[in-house]
Amino acid sequence: MLFRLSIRNIKRSLKDYSIYFFTLILGVSIFYIFNSLESQTVMLSVSEKTHHMIDLMNGVMSALSVFVAVVLGFLIIYASRFLMKRRKKEFGIYMTLGMSKGKISKILLMETLMIGLLSLVVGLVVGILLSQLTSVLVANMFEADMSSFRFIFSVSALTKTIGAFGLIYLIVMIFNTLSVNRQRLINLIHSNKMNEKIKIKNLGVSLMMLVGSIGLLGYAYRRVTTNLADLTEVMMIILIVMGGIGTLFLFWSLSGLVMRAATKFRGLYYKNLNMFILREINSKINTTVVSMTIICLMLFLTIGVFSTAMSLKNSMTTDLKELVPADLQVSKIINSYDETRDTEVSKERMRVDRLTAADTLNELGIDTEEKFDEMVSFNTYAMSSVTYEQTLGEELIKTVEPNDTERHLNIRENLIKIGDYNRLARLYGKEEFDLADDQYLVVANYDMLVELRNKALEQYAPAIMIGNKVLHPRDTKVQVGFVEMSTNRINAGFVVVPDSVELAGHETRSFLVANYRATTKEDELLIEAEIVEKVFDNRDIVRKYVTFGSTKTMIYEDSIGTSALMTFIGLYLGSVFLITSAALLGLKELSDSSDNQEKYLILKRLGVDQKALNRTLLVQIGIFFGLPLLVAIVHSIFGIAFVNQVVLTFTNNEELLSSIIMTAIFVGLIYGGYFWVTYYTARRVVMGKD
Repeated sequence: MLFRLSIRNIKRSLKDYSIYFFTLILGVSIFYIFNSLESQTVMLSVSEKTHHMIDLMNGVMSALSVFVAVVLGFLIIYASRFLMKRRKKEFGIYMTLGMSKGKISKILLMETLMIGLLSLVVGLVVGILLSQLTSVLVANMFEADMSSFRFIFSVSALTKTIGAFGLIYLIVMIFNTLSVNRQRLINLIHSNKMNEKIKIKNLGVSLMMLVGSIGLLGYAYRRVTTNLADLTEVMMIILIVMGGIGTLFLFWSLSGLVMRAATKFRGLYYKNLNMFILREINSKINTTVVSMTIICLMLFLTIGVFSTAMSLKNSMTTDLKELVPADLQVSKIINSYDETRDTEVSKERMRVDRLTAADTLNELGIDTEEKFDEMVSFNTYAMSSVTYEQTLGEELIKTVEPNDTERHLNIRENLIKIGDYNRLARLYGKEEFDLADDQYLVVANYDMLVELRNKALEQYAPAIMIGNKVLHPRDTKVQVGFVEMSTNRINAGFVVVPDSVELAGHETRSFLVANYRATTKEDELLIEAEIVEKVFDNRDIVRKYVTFGSTKTMIYEDSIGTSALMTFIGLYLGSVFLITSAALLGLKELSDSSDNQEKYLILKRLGVDQKALNRTLLVQIGIFFGLPLLVAIVHSIFGIAFVNQVVLTFTNNEELLSSIIMTAIFVGLIYGGYFWVTYYTARRVVMGKD
């Protein structure tokens, strides 16, 4: 009997609480998909370095899964609480008919077990199917060979998913049992008449909270979009806390001002069923201030994480073509010694430290003339008379902490001769420059330093002295460019000086930039493998010769791995936060809908037609879903602007718009889907169509 009763209850609940089951299935499938990445990536044909990045990504995904499991666990327990609320009267009737609390607990136990098994099975089937698409996405991100692709089933992901959700359902069973045992019969029977009281908050306090909210959020918005150079980690934490408190104050003040403000506009307030809608909205906000704040912040994180992760991935991929134009780059530290004084330094150490990058490669068995088709070898310099104090001066002082001023001002500028720079620019396919004998120019592409340098050049036109020669800036703007290849725009600046300037004895680094002498991809890989083996992978050689460098392939793999990692973290967390936010709103609305059946029945008896009732419910749910999303969008505008200036400073941010559009589509589909399911299910509930 109890089993049949449980089956009947589940069938009925499937109609009214489709959101609950949909969330369970979605949670299981997402959990499986992201935990199955390890099994999917095993089949990829990629380089050893890419495998290391994939292993790192899998490790991060496993760690995140613990956090995700906790979030989904709280969501399911929270949802179960709302389900229990609606069924209190049902349990009261069971007890009136003589059923003990123990048997009611058994019914709940069987229901939870069957719901758990059903959601696990369906969620795993969906997850297994969708994970095949994820395999294609992973392969595309890592530019892997898909010729060996086949259908993949992850036993480890299956075990993790069953274990995590099995534990969650066990906790739900215990929670439901304790909840039933604590209830009194009189409270269960009259639960539908025990509505939450609407407290009208003090108008003055509400206005003060609103002003405080605007002040906190306004300051945080302004601070994260201006004067970023002196934005410390401590200040960032303070601004995040201020944003959270400001959001809480905003919803708290709205709960006290909505009704008072609405009654001032009598034409609108008494039109159609607006009075009923506004009172319902006021009641919901009044009783869910903390929940609305948390949901709003989760939506803000979802939008921000999605848009910036995808934008960064797209930007980094696009930037590689511009920032990595050659096959190889090797640099070596150059040390100068006074042989009459530095007697403790061995002659071998002195000899090695004076070698150029090209000489080092030749000494290590890499014939540069044979292996390289195009090659540029040059030195960069630094001297104590050309520092940030001379080139940036007051502009730098404005941006650093007082205690760090001296340290920053004493940073020596990197110098390069115009002839060397032009030969490098020719190899890179970039613009070449001309300099008079008494001029210098600056090349950089790191936006924050470019901005400071432009201000200094425009306002002060700082002169620099090298030996007895005084040089003046050729331009009032920095020339966009770089010397070292990199995945990001991190060139803080190279000062380009005339060839006639005497810099002997001030060498700091020797560079070699080259393209391989190869006609096929296989030949390129052979040359690169030899260089990596003899130079980069040999720690003793790196330590002895103090060499640094990378190849185009190595830079591409680093960039692809980093962007893929950030993208998957963004997708994982963003999906979970979005589903959690929408599910909480939907479950709260459906729980309240069961209490509103009598209200809508009264409206119907008073002559309100079905179309007007449906419209009333639609507007009410629309406002309830739209309010936290609207505040989250406002937060996101300033949050994305901050990320655009700080994180995306290193990349080409032209991809941001497309990422925002993609994020809007994704959020619209998931969040909008929850909204419409909530509306149609709530309409069934309030109209009494059980």
